[in-house]
Amino acid sequence: MNNIFRIALVTVLVAALPLSAAGIKMQVYKTATCGCCAKWVEHLKANGFDVTVENVPSTAPYRAKYGVPEAMGSCHTGVVNGYSIEGHVPAREILRLIKSEAKAKGLAVPGMPMGSPGMEAGDRVDAYSVVLFDANGKASVYQNYPAK
Repeated sequence: MNNIFRIALVTVLVAALPLSAAGIKMQVYKTATCGCCAKWVEHLKANGFDVTVENVPSTAPYRAKYGVPEAMGSCHTGVVNGYSIEGHVPAREILRLIKSEAKAKGLAVPGMPMGSPGMEAGDRVDAYSVVLFDANGKASVYQNYPAK
């Protein structure tokens, strides 16, 4: 193989690798008594995020501050690389958003669907969608997760 081909091959292989969350700082606001929020934080840390948690009396003011539409509300709010993350969003979708540099306000998993990260309950996995939203509250499905 010539050197140009080798360089091109390595470049393609590296680009295809998943983005690592190593070193990506994320701030999470949650209530002190919420166990599923703590499990979601564990999920983020297990996927390499550097998470700082602030226990607050209510997450509603943080949803408002970071532009999360009320209809997308859940039990915790995160902020990472300028994006708002609401609810049990899987780490891989957060990484995909960061890598894409989408012009969006953030991602949300409205409600608390069983089987989403932090909401594991045995074998039960409900279908849910990760929703991308903009600063005007316009939303679209970013990724669907089927029931199992």
